[in-house]
Amino acid sequence: MELGEILKSKISGKDVKIVFPEATDARILGAVVRLHSEELIVPVLVGNPDEVKKAAKDYGFDLSGIDIIDPETYEEFDAMVEAFVERRKGKATEEQAREILKNGNYFGTMLVYMDKADGMVSGAIHSTGDTVRPALQIIKTRPGVSRTSGAFIMLRGRSQEKYLFSDCAINVNPNAQELAEIAVESARTAKMFDIEPKVALLSFSSHGSAKAPEVDKVAEAAKLAQEMAPQFEFDGDLQFDAAFVKSVADQKVPDSKVAGEATVFVFPELQSGNIGYKIAQRFGGFEAVGPILQGLNKPVSDLSRGCNEEDVYKTAIITANQAIMED
Repeated sequence: MELGEILKSKISGKDVKIVFPEATDARILGAVVRLHSEELIVPVLVGNPDEVKKAAKDYGFDLSGIDIIDPETYEEFDAMVEAFVERRKGKATEEQAREILKNGNYFGTMLVYMDKADGMVSGAIHSTGDTVRPALQIIKTRPGVSRTSGAFIMLRGRSQEKYLFSDCAINVNPNAQELAEIAVESARTAKMFDIEPKVALLSFSSHGSAKAPEVDKVAEAAKLAQEMAPQFEFDGDLQFDAAFVKSVADQKVPDSKVAGEATVFVFPELQSGNIGYKIAQRFGGFEAVGPILQGLNKPVSDLSRGCNEEDVYKTAIITANQAIMED
């Protein structure tokens, strides 16, 4: 079974409710109608109902049976304002909150925070900052995680060869503690995609073959990650060939439980992560699915503004899977 079918089967019939704040965008509407008709999720559109319905009619979509929530007339808006002021702990007055929550991303994030929805998908017309900022302010990161990170699932061939690369999207230069957190969250994400996590923390060194502060950071992160999540296997510092190729691993790090069998690759900083996944994509013929935001208490997914309807469809399925994922 291909990965997409596996992810669909996990959420089918679970009535996972996903919010879409960009409800007049053709790509969003097309994906939402498809997801609704296939009964994969329960979509919730945020916006002025007349404007949303007009957009749907103009683009030829039937929104029958799909909920549209208007922030201006939402019956629980007062309770939402109160919850927002409490969550922001003095950083917003009630008057400011009423204005802020007219913004679709903030409103949608609050629906998730208040358990009125299970996750949110945005970013087709908003920047990453506009999508992620409300999530960081309201939903916040999971206990033990100081920041969110971005992973890519790398897929290739009919046999669906698959790996996870992280962090390739957000953290410019994480320290050892932050890198350890990224590694643990990446292992959790891998499990969601039916990838048995063997996590390699990558470097230009294998088990101290080179000496540098950058190597020490990776080695320390691997140690911390193993302490934080003993149910998974972590190792680092590892060069990519030692992590990926069994014969190289046997020669360089024969005592490693991860080397030569790694399925999750954690890059030491953003430059190498971003370069690495794009090399695999362009040279290696891998499909890169993501970025998948990791580390939040509840899932919020950031689309690219260059996305198409299929991207929105897949991202919503991933978000729904994150929502039902257990530790």
